Amino acid sequence: MSDVTAIENLVEKHKALKNEIAKVIVGQNEVIDQILLSIYTGGHSLLIGVPGLAKTLMVNTIAQTLGLDFKRIQFTPDLMPSDILGSEILDQDRKFKFIKGPVFANIILADEINRTPPKTQAALLEAMQERAVTISGVQHQLSLPYFVLATQNPIEQEGTYPLPEAQLDRFMFAIELKYPSIAEEIEVVKTTTTDDTVTVNPLFNADEIVAVQHLIRRIPVPENVIEYAVKLVNSTRPNLSGTSEFVQQYIDWGAGPRASQNLILAAKAHAAVNGKFSPDAEDVQAVAIGILRHRIIKNYKAEAEGISEEQIIAELL
Repeated sequence: MSDVTAIENLVEKHKALKNEIAKVIVGQNEVIDQILLSIYTGGHSLLIGVPGLAKTLMVNTIAQTLGLDFKRIQFTPDLMPSDILGSEILDQDRKFKFIKGPVFANIILADEINRTPPKTQAALLEAMQERAVTISGVQHQLSLPYFVLATQNPIEQEGTYPLPEAQLDRFMFAIELKYPSIAEEIEVVKTTTTDDTVTVNPLFNADEIVAVQHLIRRIPVPENVIEYAVKLVNSTRPNLSGTSEFVQQYIDWGAGPRASQNLILAAKAHAAVNGKFSPDAEDVQAVAIGILRHRIIKNYKAEAEGISEEQIIAELL
């Protein structure tokens, strides 16, 4: 099958997938789009939102429609790295045997990831980057495709541990979940307070998703689009010659090179699901906020004046 036909098939499958997810999840279109883009490109996503916005249900539903193995890890202050990765035990023959932890699945929901101390948060780093886990000097490969979808709560700062920048940078998207509109909330209440059960049909399997990831990487990108993405990321870095007064004023640290890579990958996927065979600057702009939001560190002046990361990115765009 040619890549052109494969992209046309992906457009159809993507529409069908969203219709399937909509059986369970009301609204949240933008959020679902960004999660799917990160899955099509093999990236991880961080979902930021108050409790009760169906983050867990959303991830579970997406895993079902993609036909993938799904595990949920509830992050708590007493969670240990071995609770995530697994541990070695002595079997009946007095030999060490490795018991796999919940990290061995296709989709991991790391629920409330900022509730656990940095030592346990760091247990996910190797899995996210290398798609492998090392226990007692032995490396265990994780089955592909592999995604970490983490949630964090923005308001309950009591008893939370902020994610280190190195870990944040490994998330392709940081996605903010907003409250539903009144019409959407009425629909949610109608559908969730009856005895009806909805069945969601899997439309993909693991091999098909890996094939989509390879397809996205094969999409050609014009030189000027790569240049646009790199210049956009570069413009977030203060103390460089040519950086705008606005950035110097409000940003302490800008985005690193991983942001440029992710912008191009996400722009390719955004173009593909919209039936385009190559991304343009508009595709880069469409994914910029989700990719740059968590990679920009504001300074005290921005905090004091109530300037958000979104406002800063909008200004740069």
